[in-house]
Amino acid sequence: MTGRALVLDAPGSYHFEEAEPAAPGPGEVRVRVHASGVCGSDRELYQGTRPAGYVRYPVVPGHEWSGTVEAVGHGVPEALLGRKTVGEGFRNCQVCARCHAGETTLCTAGYEETGFTQPGAMADTLVLPARLLHPLADGADLTAAALLEPAACVAAAALKAEARPGERVAVVGTGTLGMIAVQFLAAASPAELLVVGLGRDREKLAHDFGATSFRTADEPLPDDFDVVIEAAGSADAARTGAGLLRRGGRLVLTGLPAPGATGLDPTDLVVRQTEVRTVFGAPPAAWAHAVRAFDAGLLDLLPLVTHRLPLEGFAEAMAPGAGKVLLHP
Repeated sequence: MTGRALVLDAPGSYHFEEAEPAAPGPGEVRVRVHASGVCGSDRELYQGTRPAGYVRYPVVPGHEWSGTVEAVGHGVPEALLGRKTVGEGFRNCQVCARCHAGETTLCTAGYEETGFTQPGAMADTLVLPARLLHPLADGADLTAAALLEPAACVAAAALKAEARPGERVAVVGTGTLGMIAVQFLAAASPAELLVVGLGRDREKLAHDFGATSFRTADEPLPDDFDVVIEAAGSADAARTGAGLLRRGGRLVLTGLPAPGATGLDPTDLVVRQTEVRTVFGAPPAAWAHAVRAFDAGLLDLLPLVTHRLPLEGFAEAMAPGAGKVLLHP
C-alpha cells in the first residue's frame, strides 16, 4: 500500500510524493488523516513570509487535522486503534522546566511543530508521538474536528481570560478564531457579549454563536468591558481591544501582528492597570478543554468551514481570502 503526501520544497514550490506509509516507532501512532485545515500560518509557509526559526523546508504542511488511529508502535496501548482523534502540534521535550510546569508551548529545547518543522497532515497518513493525541468521542464529526487546533488556541485564551458569569465580555475579530472565541465566552454566561469586526458579513453568525451585540471597528465603541479577547492578529485590533476595557480589565491577545508593528501604549496600560495576557499555541490543558467542549456539543465548528477541497486543491487553498479551507487526502 502506497501513501501520498504534499511536500512544500520551498516557498511557492511543491510536489506530490508517493511512499509506503511510515511505521510508527516506539511511543508513536500512525493516523489516517480525514482532513487538514488551512490557516494564515500555512499561507505564510507557502509565501515564504513565516519567520525562519519557525519553518524548515522541505516540509509536509498541515498542523490542523483530524483522523483515525490505524497503527500503534511499541509501548502504545492497542485500545487507541480505530479511535477518532486530533493531536497537539508542538513537539515539546517534556523534560525542561517549562514542560514540567505544563507550559509546553514555551519549551526551552527549541521550536518543533507538526506541519512546520516536522511532517504534517497534508498527506494520507501522519506519524506522531502518542502522547500528543486527544481522542474524541466515538460519534465525533471528523470534518468539524479538523478545526479543533484553532479551537485549542482559543481555549487557551479563554482559560487565561478567566471570564466569570455575569461579566461583560467582548471579542475583537470575526475570523475563525474570533467566532470560536464567541462560543467559549458565551458558555461562561456573560451579561453581555460584544463582537467587533471590520465589516458586518459575520454579524448573523456571531449572534448565532451567542453574541448579544455587534459593532464595526469604525463605530463608537464602549470602554467598560471586563474581558476582551483579541483574535484578529493586528496591532489595530490590539488597540481596539484595550480601548474596550474598563480600568483594571483583562485583555488576551491571540494574534501575531507583523514584526515591528506599533503596539499598545504602556503608559495607558499602567495608568488603567490593564492586565495583558498572551497566547501562542495551545498547551495540553487547553487542548483537553477544547475537546471536552467539542464532545459536549458546546462548540459548533462546521459552519466555519467555507471550502472543502481535495489535496490537489492546495494552490487554490493558498489564495488570500480563500476562507477556512479543509483539504481531504
